[in-house]
Formats: sequence, C-alpha cells, structure tokens
Amino acid sequence: MNQTAPALRSFPDRLRQIALFELGGLVLITPPFVWASGVPVGDSVLLLAALALIAALWNGTYNTAFDWAEGRLTGRTADRRPTRLRVLHAMGFEGGLLLVSLPLIVLWTGMGWWAALIADIGLALAYMAYAFAFNLYYDRWFPIGVVAGARPGCAAHVE
Repeated sequence: MNQTAPALRSFPDRLRQIALFELGGLVLITPPFVWASGVPVGDSVLLLAALALIAALWNGTYNTAFDWAEGRLTGRTADRRPTRLRVLHAMGFEGGLLLVSLPLIVLWTGMGWWAALIADIGLALAYMAYAFAFNLYYDRWFPIGVVAGARPGCAAHVE
C-alpha cells in the first residue's frame, strides 16, 4: 500500500465536473427518455432534473470517495485510471444511484415497479455509457495538477 496520498481534484474543479456532467446528461438523455417512456415532456424534464440533482450530490460523494480509495490503494490519481477500473467505477455509481432513483420514478410517473425498473435501467445504461465517455474526456481535458489554463506538456503542468 502506498503511504503517499496522490492529489485529488480541488473543490472548484469537482464542482465544474459535476455541473458539466449533469447539464450534458440532461441535454442528451431527456429526449430519448420522453420518446421511450411516454411520460409527458414537462414531467420528464422535472423528473430528470430532480434525478440530476440527486445524482449531482451522489456524484460528488461517490467520486471523491472512489478517487481517495483508489489513490490510497494504488498511489494513482483519477486521471490515470485504467479502463477496467473506469468500467467498475461507472457501474458502482449507477448501482448506488438506482437505490434512490427507482422509488422516485415510481412516485413521480405513476409507473408500476417493473416499468419503472426498466425505465431506470435504461437511464442507468445511458448514463453509464455517458459517464464513461464524459469522465475519460474530462480527465484528459482537465488533468489533476494542472495550473488553470495550462495543458499537459506545457511548463505550468505539474506532474
């Protein structure tokens, strides 16, 4: 076990990550949800916005804890996470979110538990693919240890 704790994302960086993720998710996921679920647009937007708020809170908690644990166990920062661990990371995030989102979908839409579970699994699969791609690119565009505005390979980049 590595005794040196690797750098974590700063609080402002984590807030930017969460905000960009949730806004992008709403833009990309709402139209197919409306089409597939038959839930009216207004109800769908409000439901997905409520789920996005819950997910944003879960996102900050889960990612910080996952990054901390990964750093303690491997000495690696999140932006150097291998693909297999990124898949596990995305699955863990969506599995934890499912525990909260399923009852909310049932209550909000009036769907039965099975229909809501199918809708929630569809949302989870869509968001899992989105989370994988988003976090991969976010880590590339905003690596940990970079001075604001600097890019990897320039003098302001800190390794």
